[in-house]
Amino acid sequence: MLPRVLLQSGGGGALFFIILILLLGMVIWTYSDARRNSTHPAFLWAVVVFLAPLLGIVLYILLGRNA
Repeated sequence: MLPRVLLQSGGGGALFFIILILLLGMVIWTYSDARRNSTHPAFLWAVVVFLAPLLGIVLYILLGRNA
C-alpha cells in the first residue's frame, strides 16, 4: 500500500469544515451586530459578508456601524 500524503488523505475536508464554520460565525456575528448598531438592514450586511467575507467585514466595520 502506498503511503498517504498529508493533504491528499482527507485533511482538506477538515480544513474546508473549519473555514465554513468561521464564515458562518462571521455572518451570524455581522447580522446580530447590525441589528443592534446599524440603521441599515442587517440581512443585507449578512449577505455581503457571506458573498465577500474579508471585504464584507471590513466594509461593515467601516461603513455599517453607527457606533
